[in-house]
Amino acid sequence: MASSSRMESDGDDEAEAEEEEVEHFDDFTLASSWERFISDIEAVCRQWMADGPKNLLKKDAREVSEDLYKVKSELKFSAKNYCMEYYFGNKNEGKVIDWNSTLHDLQLCFGVKEFLVIAPQSASGVVLDAPEASKLLSAVAIALSNCSCLWPAFVPVHVPSRKAYIGIQNMGTVFTRRFEADHIGSQVPVKLMHLEGLYELFVSKFAYSTLDFSMHLFKVHFTMKLTYRSLPHDDDVQGDDPNVTESEIDLGGDTHNRTQWDDDCPWSEWYSAEDPIKGFELVAIWSEKVVESSLEMAELENYSPDEAQNWILSPDMSSSLTDSSKGNRIGFASQLCLLLEALNMSFEAQFMEDFVSVENPGSDNLKSSMVIPPPTVIDRVLKELFHDGARFPDVAAAEHKTARAIKGAPLESLFAQFCLHSLWFGNCNIRAIAVIWIEFVREVRWCWEESQPLPLMPTTGPIDLSTCLINQKLHMLAICIERKRQLNEDFQDCIGSQDHSSPQIEEDSLDEDSSSIMQTPGENFDGKRDSSPATSDDSQHSENSVTIVSTKSENAEPTNLKPSDCIRRGSAGVAGPMMLLKSYQSMHAPFTQEAPLMTEDMHEERLQAVEAFGNSYNFSAQLEKEILASDMSAFKAANPDSVFEDFIRWHSPGDWESDDTKETGSSKSPAIEGSKADWPPQGQLSKRMSEHGNLWRKIWNDAPALPASEQKPVMDPNREGEKILHYLETVRPHQLLEQMVCTAFRASASTLNQTSYGGLKQMATKMDQLYITMTSALRPLQANPLSPGSETIEDIRRLCGVFEHVEKLLAIAASLHRKFLQAPRLSEAIFSDCCSFYFPRMGTSSSGDNAQKEFDKKQPVRAHERLVVSSMFTPPTANQSWRKVLSLGNLLNGHEPILREIIFSKRDKISGNHYAARTPTNYQEVETYRMYTCGTSNDLRVALSVVSCD
Repeated sequence: MASSSRMESDGDDEAEAEEEEVEHFDDFTLASSWERFISDIEAVCRQWMADGPKNLLKKDAREVSEDLYKVKSELKFSAKNYCMEYYFGNKNEGKVIDWNSTLHDLQLCFGVKEFLVIAPQSASGVVLDAPEASKLLSAVAIALSNCSCLWPAFVPVHVPSRKAYIGIQNMGTVFTRRFEADHIGSQVPVKLMHLEGLYELFVSKFAYSTLDFSMHLFKVHFTMKLTYRSLPHDDDVQGDDPNVTESEIDLGGDTHNRTQWDDDCPWSEWYSAEDPIKGFELVAIWSEKVVESSLEMAELENYSPDEAQNWILSPDMSSSLTDSSKGNRIGFASQLCLLLEALNMSFEAQFMEDFVSVENPGSDNLKSSMVIPPPTVIDRVLKELFHDGARFPDVAAAEHKTARAIKGAPLESLFAQFCLHSLWFGNCNIRAIAVIWIEFVREVRWCWEESQPLPLMPTTGPIDLSTCLINQKLHMLAICIERKRQLNEDFQDCIGSQDHSSPQIEEDSLDEDSSSIMQTPGENFDGKRDSSPATSDDSQHSENSVTIVSTKSENAEPTNLKPSDCIRRGSAGVAGPMMLLKSYQSMHAPFTQEAPLMTEDMHEERLQAVEAFGNSYNFSAQLEKEILASDMSAFKAANPDSVFEDFIRWHSPGDWESDDTKETGSSKSPAIEGSKADWPPQGQLSKRMSEHGNLWRKIWNDAPALPASEQKPVMDPNREGEKILHYLETVRPHQLLEQMVCTAFRASASTLNQTSYGGLKQMATKMDQLYITMTSALRPLQANPLSPGSETIEDIRRLCGVFEHVEKLLAIAASLHRKFLQAPRLSEAIFSDCCSFYFPRMGTSSSGDNAQKEFDKKQPVRAHERLVVSSMFTPPTANQSWRKVLSLGNLLNGHEPILREIIFSKRDKISGNHYAARTPTNYQEVETYRMYTCGTSNDLRVALSVVSCD
């Protein structure tokens, strides 16, 4: 039993050993590393094929270009790491378009759609060893064959600068396509610079070398793409004047006469902007045609680009459009940012003089960091602001329709020009602004003391309360200067008239019949005329007219008036059919003085006074006492027989209650009430006017009968002028800077708004949006008191970024408009592309894939637009022609193409798995030979694909 048990146990051990040996069985068919490498490639390819493009897009596929994506996988072979990438498109239907601008380099070179690229993970990214490259390509080819995949595979070889590849593709039959590309970096053979030599190079790949290619015909499909680039602006600034010699240029005598692209742009007065469009690239494409000999190619080289079937234009945009670093920004936006920093520092002092005073303890830090320009620059700025003959222009057409919503000064006003000069004065620091402001106020005081007109400010009209307070003050000061000057002239004329008075005046006055004639003297004074309408031709009277009025009436007793009471002075004409209460005479509307001008702060003071003393009628009348007294005196002079009730009927019709109103409940119009047919008018004063001690009646009783021309001015120009100067000299720095910021934004935007950019509706929309944004961001500057570092300042700082974006787009629009005056469609199309491409990127950092992407939008050129486009490629001057010898043909206005790309192809018919016979029953056409060339006179790149039967 024991022996049998031992035998059973030994049998079990042997069985377990056999099972272990089976579990650890090694399949030596995959033993080599190369075979394992093929297996890994095959596994990856099978996975990609199983997923398909849609699932790969949902996973980790990355976008390479428009409709081209890639996925990658890392592999290891012989202690080296490789990266295999699969390039595919979302739309794989149809044939690859030869000159599609979105094609990958390998797609363009070999005409493939989807493909694999396997390369080592090294610094160079290419395979430097030829045997290694062949082994690597063989492994990929075997793996693709095992999984029945028809993807072409490529391996980069040699050095990266050569852009050399080798590749292979299994076509599913006995045919295999092989690929090879290489590059000649220098010393291109002269023969290969011409189309004839390139044609013969392609023919040599399939024809016998002993044949004379020029004597035999080969049907070769040919298509060509030529790229031209216009000269940069810096090469064109010298102009086309042949009389300018090099010696004159070297001496610098002609440099000031050179014109810039933006000389006629409104911002050129303040700064010169770089042309955002450095030039253009024109692509001329010849569609596919069949060429049979090298002679045809030689003739084609002499063709003009105008004979090309397609023209495609793309602008060469400046890199500064997306560069928002402070050192590279030149324009209003950059200076507005500096002005905002000055506003943030303006809270550190109480007066502007403190920023430049040597006694200010913080001035040392300011002096070390903030430099002011020399006195000569200050004098030049003041001369430009206060030059002789400057008058306030009409700027209604210049400013935007919503500019008035920004509480600043109009563009052409004195304060707006001061703010614009301040932006470019020094580096717009607080010290420089303080210095120029102090000098500015001194010049304003000199104009006041010398009674000289204040430049760029109107001397008439009401004060515009929608502007900033400083502009209101300057406007009022300009009016005060004008009135002060008129008073001085009147005083001098009065002294002269007293010395040379004539007795003839007294003799003439004695001959007047004062009982029936009422005179209206023709004084010339600054007054206003009543707006009551006249209803008859007899009611219109000029200042020098003489009116004869009958003193008798059927319905009224004749009045016996004193001769002195019949002298009418200061009448502006009959006030409609209204009659006086105590005499049968028409009521005359007088010339009255203008209401005193008031700025915004004066209105606020009056409103606060009313709120403090209550809204009583007598207090309101007390505030208007001077105006009422002036109007009453003028009314008495124009109507010698008038009473207080007559003045109320003319000045305040609502305070006269006629008897007809009480009976019928309806009031007559002023034109009917008190007419001759209803004389004398029946009625009475309102309750408030008939109260005992009424202030209006007291003023009436005290008012003398004086026309407006003989009255004391309601507004004292000397007193108001000194008040304004005191305000300008003592204004708080932060209050000044707040108004400067609003005015500078408004003036800068209004300056840019004058730019001519044609019918670019998108640009007009951007300008509208800019004004809306400015209005919203700048409104808190007047609503609430600011503090340093407040949110309002941060909002305005963001506004500077928006302003910069619009300013750059405006430069693009202006440049396009000037270049495409005769082709507006092109300017609109290119500008639309610029808006969609640049506006989301403006102000962003330069990191990230999107920021690195360059503008590559292209626009087709229509037949009628070709002449405009070709005119941009100006013939090179003699100074430019000697730089290089023209080596290529197909010249455009003397410019050879900077890049020439050609695709040669030869097609054969195959039937089944073999080349077709001459009369096949079932065949298909295959591109058996294809050669892509790309180069200039200095380099040449050739990519060849050949189909062979293995």
